[in-house]
Amino acid sequence: MFARALETIQSTVPRRAAYTRGILTILAICLAVKALWFSRLGMWHVRDLVDFDAFHIIATRVWLGDVDEAYEFTKLVVMQKEVSGGIGSFMPWTYPPQFNLLLAPFALIPIGIAYFLFTALTLTFYIAVLRSVAGSHFVLLLIILFPAIAITLACGQNAFLTAGLIGLVCLFFEERPIVAGIALGLMVIKPHLAIAFAVYAVLRRSWTVVITAGAVVLITSAVCTVAFGTQIWLGFLKSLHDSSIFLERGYYPLYRMISFYAALRTTGLSAWSAFLGQGFIALLALGIIPFALYRKMPARFSLGLTAIVSICISPYAYDYDFLIFGMGLALLLPALHATAGEWERGIIYAMPMLIGLYGNLRSAHLGTALDVDYLDVISIGGFAVVALIALILTILLRGSKPETIRRLSTEEPIAQASR
Repeated sequence: MFARALETIQSTVPRRAAYTRGILTILAICLAVKALWFSRLGMWHVRDLVDFDAFHIIATRVWLGDVDEAYEFTKLVVMQKEVSGGIGSFMPWTYPPQFNLLLAPFALIPIGIAYFLFTALTLTFYIAVLRSVAGSHFVLLLIILFPAIAITLACGQNAFLTAGLIGLVCLFFEERPIVAGIALGLMVIKPHLAIAFAVYAVLRRSWTVVITAGAVVLITSAVCTVAFGTQIWLGFLKSLHDSSIFLERGYYPLYRMISFYAALRTTGLSAWSAFLGQGFIALLALGIIPFALYRKMPARFSLGLTAIVSICISPYAYDYDFLIFGMGLALLLPALHATAGEWERGIIYAMPMLIGLYGNLRSAHLGTALDVDYLDVISIGGFAVVALIALILTILLRGSKPETIRRLSTEEPIAQASR
């Protein structure tokens, strides 16, 4: 019933257009309101820091010439307290230096306007790529991914950018490998989410993609070294080491994470056992890629599977990163819609909503309490993601009829909407 109700929304072109306009209008209103929130106007004069506040702080430090100190957590605490007045929790900085360069221009404008421009541009990019990938299923994807989209918009994260880049890799991998390689190389800003696609490119022997991506990483790294000095890399590596200790000790809000590590850790397992479980799931996830290629699945499905497993590799993956899964789901929906039962489609539609909503509902319940032990707050995202991938893979392989899969894959080519 749930699946049928959602699918009715995309049954006609006028209906799809009406729902699309409605959802995009809601997002535009939320974006404007959140820009006022970031501007600290009126009742929002005193507020907690969120992700884009950290982005703006780093952008400011680029121009002050001491951004390398932001990788030292004891100094970053002071920087954040100067902005927040001592309100809110600490947010470590573990992004590669390339992201510092990308953020630098946003320090030249007030934070409210900076948030609006950054989020509006990346959201527009994400929507455009998702529309090209999803085709006639676009409005359905907008609905089931809406909670994850809302989370990203609320905190000003960069998930619209990273999911859009992964979408470009999927769109152009076959026909424009240089474009796909550039997009994959730009994922250096969150490299742990690009591991699966690097493996896919190597297994496919798509050397143009591999070489182009590698060149982008090397060139941007050289630019960062010139801009920030060699000490930026030492600071970055130290921050990665320190953040792994934070993760082990449960200092991060694990209930917001969608990794199998977070799910296991919050059930009471030790950090070592949870890391072992994460490693096992990561190997299984990566194993799906050669399996899809061995079964000679069409590019649409092998790329889609690569996208949905890409969020299973690292123990550090948040609910907003689920938007990358959404790109993979967009590629797979034509086959899932045609071959899955109604109850299976209902699960496929409902599970992403649950994953997106859970962290927000938990955050609202916990409020601003500073004495919360994150290890005591259960995380369900990792379990849900693994179960969802297993269901999707089962449906794709059901009946072992490759001719059916090939027919479905050619009904709506990957790059059809981009031509």
